[in-house]
Amino acid sequence: MRERPGGQDDQEPGAGDRLRTVRTDLAIEQLLAREGGTRLAGVRVQTRRHGEVDVCHVEVLDEEGEQTVGKPKGHYVTLDAAGLRQRNTAVQELTARLLADVLRELLKLGPKGKVFVVGLGNWHATPDALGPKVVGELLVTRHLEGQVPADLAGDLRSLAAMAPGVLGITGIETGEIVRGVVDRVKPDVVIAVDALASRSIDRILRTIQVADTGIQPGSGVGNHRAGLNRESLGVPVVAVGVPTVVHAATIASDTIDLLAARMKDNPAYQGLAAVTREERHRLMAEVLASAVGELMVTPKEIDALVDDLAKVIAAGINAAVHPKIAQQPTLF
Repeated sequence: MRERPGGQDDQEPGAGDRLRTVRTDLAIEQLLAREGGTRLAGVRVQTRRHGEVDVCHVEVLDEEGEQTVGKPKGHYVTLDAAGLRQRNTAVQELTARLLADVLRELLKLGPKGKVFVVGLGNWHATPDALGPKVVGELLVTRHLEGQVPADLAGDLRSLAAMAPGVLGITGIETGEIVRGVVDRVKPDVVIAVDALASRSIDRILRTIQVADTGIQPGSGVGNHRAGLNRESLGVPVVAVGVPTVVHAATIASDTIDLLAARMKDNPAYQGLAAVTREERHRLMAEVLASAVGELMVTPKEIDALVDDLAKVIAAGINAAVHPKIAQQPTLF
């Protein structure tokens, strides 16, 4: 029943064994899996810290970079802050403003630019409800065109939004719905918001990824749908996502890694340490698949955290699209 956009497929042709065994929708995690302490060909990386928020800009420059990272050519910006998961209001405000800065750079909107926001996901499943919740927090203005006072007209662009649901609810592929609306509304750019899957439990609900390469529904959980990108929609697509789940096999594999490291001097565990990390991860995945299928794990505070992140992302989008909003002392 699940149709969850989750970045690009992490099993790109030519990717190595490590990438094939590690599920993640985050470009930064693909990069770290490949890095190995050496400079990567075809990839430019820039990291800055703004207060308590780390901003990492990964640019995949060419086909060599695509093979290196396992992602299409383009820009991938990651905002990471521990304070988001701690529900720190100051960090939430800062993150929203930094997100607005990133979006303004990628959207490249003119004074009369038209934006269409798609909140992807299943509103009946909390870890997957981020997209629909963001839509509920946006300042939509398309229906006000021609009715806005002259003193505000230059500060409120046209913004439309919708949450198309998932295939199991509507019986219609998300891509079909979005293409139909785009053809009718004719926006200058589409922003697709979705929940993602992460390689690391440390990134759950504290990392936001923005990419100008679009998004591929379902790749995070192994369901492959038609991508939402410039090629399929005819307009640029900027994807905004937050990891809300991590694969149980990853947690089990990390546990075995830690056990092997701490017990490396114990003869009883030396055989375990000799097994490669990829082999251990593959074994955990096989055990879980035979028992419960592809199990995903999420924090117990998921309800409150998803609500918080939805407000942060909506505030960032509002500020990026509407100049008047960005001038406010607080975005919330």
